[in-house]
Amino acid sequence: MGDGLSVVLDLGKTLSKLSLWDESGAMIARRTRPNAPISATIGEAEVRVLDAAGIEAWAVEVLREFARFGRVARIIPVGHGAAAAIVRNGALAAPPLDYEQAIPADCVAAYLNQRDPFARTGSPALPDGLNLGLQLHYLDMLDPWLLSGDATILPWPQYWAWCFSGVAASEVTSLGCHSDLWCPASGRPSALAERRGWAARLAPLRHAGEAIGTIRAEWAARTGLPGDVAVHCGLHDSNAALLAARGFAEIADGEATVLSTGTWFVAMRTPGKGARVDLAGLPEARDCLVNVDVHGTPIPSARFMGGREIELLTGIDTRRVDINPDQPAIIAALPGVVAAGAMVLPTLTSGVGPFPGGATRWINRPGESIELRAAVCLYAAMVADASLELIGTKERVLVEGRFGEAQAFVRTLATLRPDLRVLVSNQHNDVSYGALRLTDPALAPPSELVQVQPLDCDLAGYAARWRALVAGSSEAA
Repeated sequence: MGDGLSVVLDLGKTLSKLSLWDESGAMIARRTRPNAPISATIGEAEVRVLDAAGIEAWAVEVLREFARFGRVARIIPVGHGAAAAIVRNGALAAPPLDYEQAIPADCVAAYLNQRDPFARTGSPALPDGLNLGLQLHYLDMLDPWLLSGDATILPWPQYWAWCFSGVAASEVTSLGCHSDLWCPASGRPSALAERRGWAARLAPLRHAGEAIGTIRAEWAARTGLPGDVAVHCGLHDSNAALLAARGFAEIADGEATVLSTGTWFVAMRTPGKGARVDLAGLPEARDCLVNVDVHGTPIPSARFMGGREIELLTGIDTRRVDINPDQPAIIAALPGVVAAGAMVLPTLTSGVGPFPGGATRWINRPGESIELRAAVCLYAAMVADASLELIGTKERVLVEGRFGEAQAFVRTLATLRPDLRVLVSNQHNDVSYGALRLTDPALAPPSELVQVQPLDCDLAGYAARWRALVAGSSEAA
């Protein structure tokens, strides 16, 4: 990475993280901020938006602290998908929409008639604002001024790169994330983006690892950082996790799937060299999509809102509570939960995941907290297994993110999939490590991979019953 310290700004949906790293790739400090949506008026509508101003104020304070650790040389932003900022006249024109903002039915209907087919964009039609194109369509309806004149559209990570440096850029991992704006096969904006004039408003395309400028003088003054800090373009968070996984010899360029776990569980499969994947054969209606890696390569993917569902089912905010100390008790409770046939059927977050039309219900819901959490781990592993199957996962899967340390979850997944090597990296900073690899591809992984051992519990009958009930619910729906 060269001389000087590195800062990674990782903007997840529910948690923002700033971390500071030395030249060897060792973490010096890490600070977090829970994200909460706020409301704003756009046009005449009150809408749910991302708290860009709150994140900025927090980032200033943390960067001021980081400046005291030593000379910072670079900042690399990472952010979740389905979010973009519109910049006009050198300023943010309106707070970015939160992708969970509901879109009026008439607006959605008009937009659906304009979308390109899934076979071209790899973007499924998703609820609320999860398709970035629908967000732009809605914003244009609310206030046509926003996307007129000198308006520039910046994906969420690149908004922060612009905020720090004043240089506007776009980048393929964010544009290729179920946005409706990108064609992965051709590496260009979609026909929809061209027709609506959005392609012309995208900032110039830059590589994720490219240093697009240096820190603005005002940010240097506010934070105490040196004026020559390089600001890198940045990338989509799940793709940063994929890049991190490729830093391990066991993954590298071979056949492997990365299951990134946070608010979303995103499975991204890298086929082995020479392998061909039928991207057009992915089931659009089951939340499969085509992501794009930092090299512009199409990546078959599947996802569900695993972290959100776990928190809804357990009532535990996993951003604030350390779930690890309870793992032995949860694992010990699993055989009893399986014997009692206690299970949850999907889906809590309607419209997404491999069972988007399912209606959630409990069967033999446990009364005790530990048993309930054990049943929820079984549920998360069953849905994760379904997602892996949809994209044809083979040989090995690396589970990263905050649920990678949930032993009850990963060991259940290993039990369900004896054909796979289920691996974990036993550290929380996979996304940041991926971001650091943008500037130093040879950077050694901060830990070794550990193979997950299956449970001493037969899940075959339990899993068969769960799948049969899910199939029956889908047919009824």
